[in-house]
Amino acid sequence: MRRPGRGRTINRILVIKLGALGDMVLAMGPFAAIRGAHADARITLLTTAPFADLMRSSPYFDEVWLDDRPSPWRPAGWLDLGRRLRGARFDFVYDLQTSDRSGWYYRLMAPGRRPGWSGIARGCSHPHDNPARDDMHTIARQDEQLARAGIARVPAADLSWIEGDGSKFDLAGGYVLLIPGGAAHRPRKRWPAERFADLAGTLAKRGTIAVMLGGADERDLAEVIARACPTIRDLVGRTTLADIVGLARGASGAVGNDTGPMHLIAAAGCPALVLFSGESDPALTRPVGETISVLQRDDLAMLATGTVVEALRFR
Repeated sequence: MRRPGRGRTINRILVIKLGALGDMVLAMGPFAAIRGAHADARITLLTTAPFADLMRSSPYFDEVWLDDRPSPWRPAGWLDLGRRLRGARFDFVYDLQTSDRSGWYYRLMAPGRRPGWSGIARGCSHPHDNPARDDMHTIARQDEQLARAGIARVPAADLSWIEGDGSKFDLAGGYVLLIPGGAAHRPRKRWPAERFADLAGTLAKRGTIAVMLGGADERDLAEVIARACPTIRDLVGRTTLADIVGLARGASGAVGNDTGPMHLIAAAGCPALVLFSGESDPALTRPVGETISVLQRDDLAMLATGTVVEALRFR
């Protein structure tokens, strides 16, 4: 395939997206658009270990490379990465990470002829140089970046290819997913644990099971909530990314903090209520969709359980 106006044959493509989970989900539409625009090309994804297995099962990539993110104090790691990038002889690179780190990867392509490059690296062939890009929602920013590289249509995220099976957790009747965790180094992004326990108790009185999800490093938080509400179903540390999608497909709804699993749940089509503090801006990073709602308080400790209950949307 030849890129419009460039006369360059595009057979080997690299897509860069390193994380985090929410950003990876927001890139699913661009991944599909890139595959659609280059149906016959060999497309490689450069990503990090937490997302490798999931993306290997996707229909978008022929190969997934792991980036071990070499530190500035590991020059050998940078040299190895540079040799690998140059050795693959990519014709075009879509840098969807658009960070200082991925900008250095553009520099690693030298010496020699660099591939076409969509991103923000200085000197790249298809720059996304909108000075307002940092004030755009991630999806709008990526859509505009790809449009400048000749891809005019970017679909919404479609997770139908993920073979998640929530039935293995034996959840009879209606259930709602609760996501009480989030980045440990940003505790203000979390609604208080006792409020999640109150919410789970309220749901139980209505005959709805509350199912708590999270990473293995959130076990302490999960135990606090489970002690306060023994009726909650605790699956923290027990689910893969595909399991979360499977559970979302069967859930009546979901409530959680501004964290990666909520993006996955929302993209799976589950009605989701996302709780934002003043630490982040939903206008820039929220999950999108007709079934997605947002509540924001500068301090989430000021968000009452009753307010959350009133905002719930079930299917």
